[in-house]
Amino acid sequence: MSTVRAIAIKHRPRVAMQLIDSAQISVANGILGDFRGCQLNRQITILSATAWRKACAEVNADLPWTIRRANLLVDEVEFDAGFVGKSVIIGEVELIVTEETVPCSMMDAQHPGLTAALVPMWRGGICCNVVKPGHIKLGDSIEFA
Repeated sequence: MSTVRAIAIKHRPRVAMQLIDSAQISVANGILGDFRGCQLNRQITILSATAWRKACAEVNADLPWTIRRANLLVDEVEFDAGFVGKSVIIGEVELIVTEETVPCSMMDAQHPGLTAALVPMWRGGICCNVVKPGHIKLGDSIEFA
C-alpha cells in the first residue's frame, strides 16, 4: 500500500512549490490554494518517489522532488498506462487518473537532462481529477482501484 509522503502547492505559475502538511480537496478547485486545481484533467498531479529517485540517478543528481512541480509525492508505486481510469482513494478523497504528467522542457532548466530522465515509464507522474472532496494529510494511505 502506498502513502502520501509530501504535499505541495503553488499559488501562481513559475513560483516555488510550498510544502504543506495537509490539504483540503474540492471538486471545483483540486487542492485549495493551488493555482492549477481548476484545470480540466490535471487538478492534482502525483509523483512516485521511486520513479523520482530513478530519474535523479539517471542525471547523477540528488534533486528535491518539488522541482518536478507535482502536488503529491507517494511511495510504493510506479505508474504506467494501466493507471488511466483508476480511482485513487486517499482517506475520504477520491481522484480519477486522467493521463500521464508529461515532462516539459522546464525540467531541463531545473537540471540538464531531467526532461529525458522523466520520460520513460511514466516517471513524470500522473494527472488526476477530483471525484469526491475531503481532507488529506501526510502519512495517509493510498489505494488504487
